[in-house]
Amino acid sequence: MKNILTAFFVLFTTQNSIAQNHIKLHGMYIQWGYNKEWYTKSNLHIRLSNGDNFILKNVTAKDKPDYDAIYKKPVEISIPQYNYRLGFYLNKKRTRAIELNFDHIKYVVTDGQTARVKGIINGVQVNADSVLNPATFLHFEHTDGGNLLHINYVDQKTVLQNNAKTRPLVNLIWKLGAGINIPRTDFTYKGDRYNNNFHVSGYNVSAEAGARLYVFKKFFIEGTGKTGYVRYVNALANTTALKGNNASHGIGYFEFIGLLGYNIHF
Repeated sequence: MKNILTAFFVLFTTQNSIAQNHIKLHGMYIQWGYNKEWYTKSNLHIRLSNGDNFILKNVTAKDKPDYDAIYKKPVEISIPQYNYRLGFYLNKKRTRAIELNFDHIKYVVTDGQTARVKGIINGVQVNADSVLNPATFLHFEHTDGGNLLHINYVDQKTVLQNNAKTRPLVNLIWKLGAGINIPRTDFTYKGDRYNNNFHVSGYNVSAEAGARLYVFKKFFIEGTGKTGYVRYVNALANTTALKGNNASHGIGYFEFIGLLGYNIHF
């Protein structure tokens, strides 16, 4: 909820700034939906204040959709991997927009996999394969959110209109975006679990494409595929019990997103 309120504040501050500069807006839209992710392998660099400093090479990870919460706990809509969008149209045809985008993604390094570990552990130089086990070695995830917050430029093309040619029925849509990450990282090392606090950690860039289906004049359904790169640079920096520690890695991802949306015309 705090992230949503922050997003509203940022967007309406932006709106006021645009208005003061005499740029006319032609409406806005709001969206809510859910997502599914697939991630590339990643080199995870862990640096701890006890002197341990090592890289896990080519680790695999998966998402954690939690879709069953939609019907088990329907009031708690933010348990599954969710998305929301707040956008302003820049032209009269409402085909171009600037959009504030928030993707609540979850990233879980797969337990039980064997990964090459290279660096220093317990003061000893290591370069060997190790099984990733939370009790004996480590576990790493961004599951209270990998949390990508960014600005998108949005463009659309109408491919099907109603019979009267007064409104779109189907639009093709594409987006380009960039922004910051606000993760909460859950880290277990040699049996001790440390849950992080939300903080800014790195950057992301993305491209997205799909279609909007206008069920009614202002209500629409949107489905898109999205790909991008995310770089976390200080994922453990705000962990109270691990002061002076850090984790960094970069991942590529593909995301499928389903959204409900509503246009508000000015």
